[in-house]
Amino acid sequence: MNTQVYANANDLRGFSVKNCASMPQPGGVLMCPPDHYDVVDVKNPFMIGKAGTVDKAAARAQWEGVRDAYAANGKLVKLIDPVEGLEDMTFCANTTMVGLTTRMDRVCLLSRMRHPSRRREVPYFEAWFKKEGYRIERLKDETAMFEGMGDCVWHPGKRLLWGGYGFRSDPEVYKEVAEIFEAPVILLRLVNERFYHLDTCFCPLSQESVLIYPSAFDPESLGLILKIFPIVLVAEEYEATKLLACNAAVVDSKVALMQKGSDIAARHIRAIGINPVELETGEFMKSGGSVFCMRMPVY
Repeated sequence: MNTQVYANANDLRGFSVKNCASMPQPGGVLMCPPDHYDVVDVKNPFMIGKAGTVDKAAARAQWEGVRDAYAANGKLVKLIDPVEGLEDMTFCANTTMVGLTTRMDRVCLLSRMRHPSRRREVPYFEAWFKKEGYRIERLKDETAMFEGMGDCVWHPGKRLLWGGYGFRSDPEVYKEVAEIFEAPVILLRLVNERFYHLDTCFCPLSQESVLIYPSAFDPESLGLILKIFPIVLVAEEYEATKLLACNAAVVDSKVALMQKGSDIAARHIRAIGINPVELETGEFMKSGGSVFCMRMPVY
């Protein structure tokens, strides 16, 4: 079983994605209704000047559009009850990391969020996954930071993880993540504060293709991406920074749910045989999140 953490291209000598075991695609998603969603402070550059500007009715309509898009593409949508006072709880991708072990055990690793206001969300997700029968795991180092699937992303259909670090998650956690999920991890260092989570600048589309915003990474990390993916699509600056084009959510490498107006990225994605579906998530982008951030895959 390979649980190695790869930090540079030299480490990848002899490594092949083809040799990684297959990993079932998740059958559904977990979402949290935006009953209490709002921007109340600044946790990332997108939130500057956005406090008190959320249109609650528009946010509800946009959230329902995302929910309906998952259902329309064959994914069961499960819901967790929103909690008053937890305005960011609707961003389900950050509070846990879920997956399957080699024995197909369902595992939920709890996040350790950098911002205190978001730490209060984690127990509610812990209770939900425990009720669903997941094995709950916690990081041993109580001082380490880890922000779930905001920074840790499965390679489509393979037992391989990509781990982002630099702003919200610590690189040291990924050895333990690899052991918990019985999968190797390739580390990617984020260097642009506007792309504070890996899911804002890195979107695996299929086993062979990925959509990225190159300026979000250091040169070593770009080398790792280019070594693994034969097809690397580059998001245009405006679409990456203003429309969060890379925060798309890909369903079974067939459909990419993404922010409306990301025309260049959508054209590139369509050219490799994946169908882009445009959705409006403008109210949620005020908090620095789009389609990917609004759900947690479940098995």
